[in-house]
Amino acid sequence: MGTRIYLDQIERLFEKSPVVDFKSIERIVRARKGRSRSSYAKLMVSNLLKKGRIHKVGKGYYSKHDESSLAVFAFRPAYLGLQSALSYFGVWEQETIPIILTTKKVRRGIRQVLGTNVLVRNIGLKYFFGTKLVKEGDFYLPYADLEKTFIDFIVFNEPIEGCALEALIKRVNRKKIERYLQKYPKKIREKIEKYFKRAYKSNDL
Repeated sequence: MGTRIYLDQIERLFEKSPVVDFKSIERIVRARKGRSRSSYAKLMVSNLLKKGRIHKVGKGYYSKHDESSLAVFAFRPAYLGLQSALSYFGVWEQETIPIILTTKKVRRGIRQVLGTNVLVRNIGLKYFFGTKLVKEGDFYLPYADLEKTFIDFIVFNEPIEGCALEALIKRVNRKKIERYLQKYPKKIREKIEKYFKRAYKSNDL
């Protein structure tokens, strides 16, 4: 099988999926000209990267799209949350970098993806829920729903500005939050209850 046929098959992979992992590319190619299957696949990926046909969005993950939020697929199980979710759902209008919460044991912190900062944070598998695929531009991306976002802000001790907090509390489903909180320690449940009590005492809510 010639290189052109391999390339055609690989390009079809990138047409079908916004993000493709190296193993999927490796499965297409065969050992060739004294190279192992893996080394030949690496050579083909390297050539596509040099030509700008594809972009690296994570270790062993590539996309033909220049969109840093797609890095979430490189950390699966993962979702976009915290400030990213508030921005997507229109709770606040501030610009924010993609914030990825993942159950994978990876290095936390800021990393560069396609020339953009992306923040990666760890979350326990027990707390991986409350997500949904939502359409953002041309893609469907996994985001935390507003209820899970609210809880994550408390868990990670992230500040929320007054107006954004009020808007968030107005929009969340209280019963869904109570159901989610059953998985959390008592101190987290108590903190969120205090937020609701303060909110309902305010004349603004």
